[in-house]
Amino acid sequence: MSNGRPGKGPWKAKAPEQLGGLVSGVLDPVLARRAGMTSALLAAWPQIVPEMLVETTRPQKINWPRRAHEDDPFKPATLVVAAEGMAALHLQHQSGEIIQRVNAFFGFQAVERLQIVQKTVAPVRKPKRRKPPVNPADERRIEALTGTIEDEGLREALARLGRSIKQEGH
Repeated sequence: MSNGRPGKGPWKAKAPEQLGGLVSGVLDPVLARRAGMTSALLAAWPQIVPEMLVETTRPQKINWPRRAHEDDPFKPATLVVAAEGMAALHLQHQSGEIIQRVNAFFGFQAVERLQIVQKTVAPVRKPKRRKPPVNPADERRIEALTGTIEDEGLREALARLGRSIKQEGH
């Protein structure tokens, strides 16, 4: 019978998977169907556009030209980009370079032109920085300092505070 702890009994602990990989696996087909693009382009956008445009522009979709027959020649797409205020003017001015960078990202001439749509762009959320684990010596010291505290809630709260301080590098 299992004791409820991972890695003990019939249940095996799995290696943690990165959430980004799982989300991409779900979102990429949806983005491809609806917008003709992948989350990889969204993630690479800060490397594609100049730094001054990262926060105020965002790719929205890729409009691929319709092909009547499968043997029709390939035609590059139009990349629709949302831009705020003056960023639209800067984006238009640098569109040639951005198209080259997008095509370099895809590895072929996928995009022929940019279509700029003026609208508010939601800020990119930066992932939280993971704190390093507390080293064993510091962990033992924290346990020694808090071990004599009778109130369990207070003892645990002070131990968490101590770990947090050590993780910040103090």
